[in-house]
Amino acid sequence: MNSAATDHKENHFLVSFDPATGNELGRIGIDSAAEVVEMVDRSRQCFQQWRRTSFAERKRLMMKAREVILEEMDEIAGLISAESGKPVAEALALEIAPALDLMQWAARETEKMLKPRKIGIGLFSLMGRSSKIIYQPLGVIGIIPAWNYPFSIPIGEAAMALMAGNTVVIKPSELTPLVGLKIGEIFKKAGFPKNAVQIVSGAGETGAALVDARPDKIVFTGSVATGKKIAEAAAKDLIPFVLELGGKDPMIVLEDADLDAAANVAVWGAFSNAGQNCASVERLFVHERIAEELTRRIIEKTKRLKLGRGTDPDVSIGPMSSERQVRIVEKHVNDFREAGAVIETGGERDPEKGELFYKPTVITGARNEIRPMQEETFGPTLPICTFTTDEEAVALANDTEFGLTASVWTRDISRGEKLAEKIEAGTVCINEHLYTHGIGQTPWGGFKNSGRGRTHGQEGLMELVQPQHIHTNRITLLPDAWWMPYSATAIQTFRQFATKFASGSLFKTAKMLPQLLKRIREIRRG
Repeated sequence: MNSAATDHKENHFLVSFDPATGNELGRIGIDSAAEVVEMVDRSRQCFQQWRRTSFAERKRLMMKAREVILEEMDEIAGLISAESGKPVAEALALEIAPALDLMQWAARETEKMLKPRKIGIGLFSLMGRSSKIIYQPLGVIGIIPAWNYPFSIPIGEAAMALMAGNTVVIKPSELTPLVGLKIGEIFKKAGFPKNAVQIVSGAGETGAALVDARPDKIVFTGSVATGKKIAEAAAKDLIPFVLELGGKDPMIVLEDADLDAAANVAVWGAFSNAGQNCASVERLFVHERIAEELTRRIIEKTKRLKLGRGTDPDVSIGPMSSERQVRIVEKHVNDFREAGAVIETGGERDPEKGELFYKPTVITGARNEIRPMQEETFGPTLPICTFTTDEEAVALANDTEFGLTASVWTRDISRGEKLAEKIEAGTVCINEHLYTHGIGQTPWGGFKNSGRGRTHGQEGLMELVQPQHIHTNRITLLPDAWWMPYSATAIQTFRQFATKFASGSLFKTAKMLPQLLKRIREIRRG
């Protein structure tokens, strides 16, 4: 692979490479900071029109965008595979299908979820008052997605933002710029207004320029280090943000679990997308009574996996995204070796396939104090650690700065639910792992350094609007008792507001009516 493929930038162009072959796929001009500002300005102008568009029209256009994807599904899957390296099977199953599902759900349900909501205001309602909440779109949403899911992450976030009445500017990863351009093309073909969805191309400095252009919210997916930089930059202009920053996700297998199911999911959860998942199984904690048998099954299944180009239908693991990412995996595997853990299978590149192909690696004898059990690996490794009690398993699972997802495997659902509630993670699955990002109705986000805020689900939708409180007084003939001028009568009335009205009791409030009428007569005379 040539040097240009390493940094993906060449003479003010962004160069896209196939990580399986090193061949150039295309090149795109890098947008300057000034151009990014202009795009955000155009997006803001479009927002004034788009926010007034009916939910019915938004739904029609979103469903049309789905039709475009369905018509070009094989082409899109091929592009995702070529640019990210993942198998076409995963491009279809983990990128396109979840995006289509989220888009139809958002199109059909957003109006219902953003319906104005009445607020119960207690005894104030007896005074002719009422309150409600309406939801206003924020404006321009800046979306900066990661390279590991270059299609499903940004198009899903854009779909929800658009249905909520916002416009979006997407800065795709420099590793997958062609997929980003394809997303913009999809919305254009569907008939969305010009500048409702814009794509800016570039690397880290372009993402920084997007933040500096002061969109109304930033939605970022990536590393903790970059997330902190975005938070710091956004804070200067009080720009709100949602950050999804990765994980070190545990899978806990109890002694009564279905071992074959657990083995299958451990392999898929650890090695899907060559392990480049923020929710992948990065730490497998197994009860000591079943550890030997479960490990045997996992090793056996891992050895049957085929590495190769993602376009081959029987390939399960493609290349990793970059030389930098492979080196992180190599360093972590070497750290395990030096700490006395055992590399049961894999543990090295596959030079026959190419420089970025790393063999799926199963590791036993892992311990939480070893550094790669604390740092995100983001590669095809599966370290296995044993435990004795449920309490120990929870302690091991929580012993991390991350808290994105986790899973508990047991035939005793009640026991699993009790353990799940003790695990510090945004999503905890029982007898499932990894895929809940693909369920658009469920919120996505983590605890601790796994991020701030949520995407997807109603919780994610509320990140894309701002609540506005509308309060109405339907009785204006009588003055309010708390108006000026104040007096001894006013003070006595306010004391009774504190002791009687503020109790919430209608019976106690009724006792202050004589004092209230006295105060109202005083104000009317004044």
